[in-house]
Amino acid sequence: MRAALIEAPGKVSLVTVPDPVPGPRDVVVDVAACGLCGTDLHILQGEFAPTLPIVPGHEFAGEVVGIGTAVTELAVGDKVAVDPSLYCHECRYCRIGRGNLCDRWGAIGVTVAGGAAEYALAPVANCVRLPEHVGVQNAALIEPLSCAVRGYDVLNARMGAEVLIYGSGTMGLMMLELAKRTGAASVDVVDVNPERLATAGALGCSRSAASAAELEQPRGWDVVIDATGNPAAIQDGLGRVAKAGTFLQFGVADYATTATIEPYKIYNQEITITGSMAVLHSYERAAALFAAGVLDPEVFISHRMPLAEYPQALDQFRSGQGRKIIVVP
Repeated sequence: MRAALIEAPGKVSLVTVPDPVPGPRDVVVDVAACGLCGTDLHILQGEFAPTLPIVPGHEFAGEVVGIGTAVTELAVGDKVAVDPSLYCHECRYCRIGRGNLCDRWGAIGVTVAGGAAEYALAPVANCVRLPEHVGVQNAALIEPLSCAVRGYDVLNARMGAEVLIYGSGTMGLMMLELAKRTGAASVDVVDVNPERLATAGALGCSRSAASAAELEQPRGWDVVIDATGNPAAIQDGLGRVAKAGTFLQFGVADYATTATIEPYKIYNQEITITGSMAVLHSYERAAALFAAGVLDPEVFISHRMPLAEYPQALDQFRSGQGRKIIVVP
């Protein structure tokens, strides 16, 4: 089968690899769509993936075309979306229900071959059967949505909160949609990309600007979410949190990124700084929300490109063009 392969830092190509063979509790998925994510760029830089080469792609959905001998939950022909998370189920964090912090954490498309290929292998436990009305080429959006749901689990935001989101890429827009549905009084969005910011406006954000300073809210915001991973945005956002407010680091920053905090202000104003790592008990809920229409795929997916153009798709994603880019094998 054909697959994209990140061979070494900065090097990606299309190769032919053997078709996957399912173990007893695995299924083989004929990949209908695979989304590109900032994590893929980090892997391309040599971060995250323990070893290279790797077939990337942790946001994917498709049709089951093969099942292991012990699989009874799914059948050939079922449409599924795949939770990429792989946990050891043995370490301290797995035993306390925090598998996303697993000492041996892995993910399909990060530590084992993923969905940027014609076929992908997945444990049956990681597959969610899709209702008939859900378009399988759109269902690659479920994985990033599950990360956003996890982010809101961490926030535990109260009703009537004033929210500020840095970044109006896919993840920032998903956080916007969830904020609107979890009782936020207002949701403001900041981005230096005018096209993406226009999408935030079309989705109903309260205010939008290229800089938070333009929004004139000296008391700050109850909830500030960084969905960029950009050092300047993170630093600015930390200074925009209102008293008793929360800053959520949701965007994936480079390993070397640092920010300065003011310990006395955190103490004196009871500010919470927290993070949200990937997926945790949120994939099935995201699939249900997606099936219920919480996202409009035609708004979120800006480009659908063939697998043969995976390197070009990564370049386009890196340049900030469009919103969610989907690769179609």
